[in-house]
Amino acid sequence: MEKIIRVENLNKTYMLGNVPVEILKEINFTINRGEFITIMGPSGSGKSTLLYLLGGLDKPTSGKIFINDQDISTLTDEEQSVLRRREIGFVFQFYNLVPNLTIEDNVMLPVLLDGKKIKDYRHKLDEILETVGLSDRINHTPRELSGGQQQRVAIARALINEPDIILADEPTGNLDSKSSEEVMKLLQRINKEKKKTILQVSHSQETAKYSDRIINVRDGKVC
Repeated sequence: MEKIIRVENLNKTYMLGNVPVEILKEINFTINRGEFITIMGPSGSGKSTLLYLLGGLDKPTSGKIFINDQDISTLTDEEQSVLRRREIGFVFQFYNLVPNLTIEDNVMLPVLLDGKKIKDYRHKLDEILETVGLSDRINHTPRELSGGQQQRVAIARALINEPDIILADEPTGNLDSKSSEEVMKLLQRINKEKKKTILQVSHSQETAKYSDRIINVRDGKVC
C-alpha cells in the first residue's frame, strides 16, 4: 500500500533551563494512505508533541518526517505553511473557532488564508456542511452552538481545502459522551467515504475503537 506518512528515527528534546528533557526518542512508523490511526498514550507520553511534529507545527531535534515522500524538514517556512494549508487539516480539542464569525466564515478561513476565491468554494462549502450536518446553521456563530456542533464546524474547516490528511488532537476531549460518539462516527465516515487519512491523538479506548490501528506511545517511545 502507498505510504502517505513516514517517520524515521524521530527525536524531540526541550531544554528546561540547562537541563535537556527528552520528549520523543527514536520514533519510527509508517501510515498508509486512507488509514484511520489513533496515537494513544497517558498524559505526558509525548503523543501530542508527535502530532504537532507531523503537522509541521514544531520541529524535531533530529530524525525525519516524510509527507507524500517529501521530507518536510527540507521545506522553507513558507513551503511548510503551504503544506499545512493544502495537504493537512487540523482539528483541535478546543475547536479554535473565531467566536464573532459565522459558521460559513469560520469554515472558509483556510481558503482566505491560501489566497483563493471564496466564490470558487461555495459548492464545496454546501457539500461539507451537509456532510457534518450543519447546513441549517451556516449563519450562526460558534457561541450559538453546542460543543459537539462546534467540533463539527472545526472538522468542516479542516476539510474545506480538500487535504489528504486530517490531524485531530483529542477531538472529543471537551465533549460529553453522546457528542463524542457523534464526532467519532463523523470522522469514521469521512475516512471511509472521502478516503481521508486520519490521525487522532487520544487516551480513550472508546474513541480508539473507531480507528483501523493504534500506535501506542509511552515515555516518548512507540511501544
